[in-house]
Amino acid sequence: MLWFDGALREGSRHGFDLADRGLTLGDGLFDTALCLGGRLAFREAHLARLAASADDLGFSIDREAVGEAMRRVAAAIGDGALRTTITRGSGPRGLAPPEPARPVWWIAATPRRAGSGFAPVSLHPSTIRRNETSPTARIKTLGYLDAILAAREARTRGFDEALFLNTKVHLACAGTGNLFAILDGRLVTPPLSDGVLPGIVRAQVLGLARSLGIGTTERSLALEEVLAAEAVVMTNSLRGLSPVTAIGTTAFPGGHETVAALSHALRRLIAEECGVAPEVA
Repeated sequence: MLWFDGALREGSRHGFDLADRGLTLGDGLFDTALCLGGRLAFREAHLARLAASADDLGFSIDREAVGEAMRRVAAAIGDGALRTTITRGSGPRGLAPPEPARPVWWIAATPRRAGSGFAPVSLHPSTIRRNETSPTARIKTLGYLDAILAAREARTRGFDEALFLNTKVHLACAGTGNLFAILDGRLVTPPLSDGVLPGIVRAQVLGLARSLGIGTTERSLALEEVLAAEAVVMTNSLRGLSPVTAIGTTAFPGGHETVAALSHALRRLIAEECGVAPEVA
């Protein structure tokens, strides 16, 4: 299912301007959100991040129109994943952005993959480094080749996801999510300045931890610290909170009480957002 040019459309094909800068230069951004029971989880947070990211790239979006389209696509699909893609629009040859920008956006909806929510993951440390000096490290831009290549290598080695360190050899993120380590009973995650995307669920988990009386810290983490953690989890909008079973050759035991408490609280929060039973989240 596709939302394009103000209307819902069946299928995934539609006419496209071959001079669009999203196609030719990767000049754009995207967002992926979870839909359950015809409603989006954390819709306002997704919209706010989309608008802020577009501002960072130097153009603006019609937040109200995008939000209404998200609502209508969610209602149409029921349970699934919504990907909103926004480009700067078409422009002449060269790098200089067209003035004014005329953004193009669309929303694609796909069914939710069975068993993907809160499922455990294994991580393969990639030799590709996350560039924490780049503004795009904190935006979901259309340029995702590093993640694609790292994911291919991880799967080849028998892992679910790639793990990225930054150029200072500090922990950054997984290929499609944020990472947390439990160290001395505290929930520790890298700061955004280490090349970390401000994940929607990352923010929710930090808030839930504080409400549960779990100490939280945002600081740089060496890989050696993470490998010695009591537990490690990955978060993103579609998976929720996934226990990490292994990083490379280091395995982590399951059943950590802090992970269980956070998973339970996040399931309930997603269920409340979407108006469904917690076991559906």
